[in-house]
Formats: sequence, structure tokens, C-alpha cells
Amino acid sequence: MLLTSNNKLKKLIVIGDRVLIRLAKTDERTGSGLYLPPGVQEKEKVQQGYIIKTGPGYAIPMPAENEPWKSEEEQVKYMPLQAKEGDLAIFLMNGATEVMYEGEKFFIVPQGAILLLERDDEL
Repeated sequence: MLLTSNNKLKKLIVIGDRVLIRLAKTDERTGSGLYLPPGVQEKEKVQQGYIIKTGPGYAIPMPAENEPWKSEEEQVKYMPLQAKEGDLAIFLMNGATEVMYEGEKFFIVPQGAILLLERDDEL
């Protein structure tokens, strides 16, 4: 489920270098044919999911000097994240924070815990 104009996730604002991820549906059957309950799959150290929202990125520090010609209300500048909405992310679970929102489970993951991104440029 991607973000749409009438989507409840539109209200959420992701902060800094974090992304909001919904776990991808994985095969419930292992390679040898065993069925694993969802609780066992969720305990894996590495998971994959789709990025639903991203934060603005890493804040770039403002210069400490006080110039009289500068406006007092300069906007914070950010270095953008590599991750984009719709990407499939492989990430470390120990860096993720699980949250429930409107009855659904999501993970807030810092970009540093993302190992790999798969992007479909045709989307």
C-alpha cells in the first residue's frame, strides 16, 4: 500500500534520517516445505519491507557565524536519503522500532540500518 491523497498515513511525518516500512509478505513455507508461523519469521535478524514514507534526511549544520545581512529565520537544510517511497528495503531488525498505527504494524528504521534497496524505476 503506497501513500495516496486520501490515505490515513498522510498524517504521519517521519523525522530525520528515518523511514517508515511495512513488512513484505513472505512465503510462509520454507525451502524444505515446512510452514513457519508469522511470529517465527518476524524474529529473523534481517527483514524486508516496502518504504511507505521517508524523513527529510540528515540535517546540515548551520554556520556558527552571525552575519548582519542574513535573515534571522533561515530554513534548515537537509542532505536527502537514498531511500525513496516504494523501494523494497532489506534492513536489520535490531535497528528498527516497531509501531502500531490504526491497527497496522510498521517499523521505523534509520537509514543506517538499511542494507539494500531495490527500486523499480517504472513505478
